[in-house]
Amino acid sequence: MIKLLRLLVACLLFPAMAQASAIRLKDLVEFDGVRGNDLVGYGLVVGLDGTGDGLRNSPFTEEIMSNILERLGVNVAGEQFRPKNVAAVFVTATLPPFARVGGTVDVTVSAIGDSSSLLGGTLIMTPLNAADGQIYAVAQGTILAGGAVAEGEAATVTQGVPTSGVIPSGGRVEREIDFDLSSLSSMRLALREPDFTTAGRIERAINAEFGRSVALMRDSGTVEVDIQRTNARSTAHAVGRIENILVEPQRKARVVVDQASGTIVMGSDVRISRVAVAQGNLTLRVEETPLVVQPNPFGDGETVVVPRTGAAIEEEEGIQLAEVPESTSLSQVVAGLNALGVSPRDMIDILKSLKAAGALHAEFIVR
Repeated sequence: MIKLLRLLVACLLFPAMAQASAIRLKDLVEFDGVRGNDLVGYGLVVGLDGTGDGLRNSPFTEEIMSNILERLGVNVAGEQFRPKNVAAVFVTATLPPFARVGGTVDVTVSAIGDSSSLLGGTLIMTPLNAADGQIYAVAQGTILAGGAVAEGEAATVTQGVPTSGVIPSGGRVEREIDFDLSSLSSMRLALREPDFTTAGRIERAINAEFGRSVALMRDSGTVEVDIQRTNARSTAHAVGRIENILVEPQRKARVVVDQASGTIVMGSDVRISRVAVAQGNLTLRVEETPLVVQPNPFGDGETVVVPRTGAAIEEEEGIQLAEVPESTSLSQVVAGLNALGVSPRDMIDILKSLKAAGALHAEFIVR
């Protein structure tokens, strides 16, 4: 329980401290039109140490290899390829806003065939397309895979994911996104976590910064700014001034639990009504210990297996009916739950039951 208490104090008090301070507007909203664009391509990785695709199982690898060789002037019509050092991959990247021709972006490479590792491989020139089908970047370079493989005749050990890797600055921008920021007369700010209170505070903060009514809250997730009324030299100057305005956001009360690791995280606004809790553990145990019975030496008979089963039900001592008092602060919630003296995984079950009973006043998220 001491470990659980430390986990809750470490993870819960920091959000509470952060909420009491103001946050830059750029960390709370997305500016309309200022966004990245996803790119994807289909390419070939060469130079693998015998860990490439098996061409019998991945015929598309042979097809793309033939196409690349033919573009380079090598006639391979009717030839049979059986190399083990090539692999077909998907290449993904994000084109950042206002990227210019000649700039570079990071790319991610992922195997799509039965290749066991991309370690030491080199991506051959791969066009990257956006959703409109146009080519916006070209990727090429040596892959930095995120894992390792060690194998012998009787065993194989894999650490990480060697079938996926990255190429830092491996993509070069060949086409720009047609977006004229300076032509905007107004701009919408989209809240990453929609909330009417936070949107109202953003509106007031922007108007106070410019000394006039330039911002208007449209809904819980949108605040519209009239760029012309800001009297800024350009839209970029107005955005640069707006994004550094400090605003204190209003957070929802949330409880987030991870059943796989037994982690519990609570927001500072979580409250619990007065409630009584009882919890216990029941274990069913069934053991099979078959007995082999053989006939006497030189006697008539046959060997048989006699089943022997042992079954038991054990009930561990758990919590008797315990009262959790009504809590008005996070520290009181933590103290009340820890007074039950249960493990983190049992605590998750108790929190679920509290939510079902209507005693936990917070959004409950299970991952």
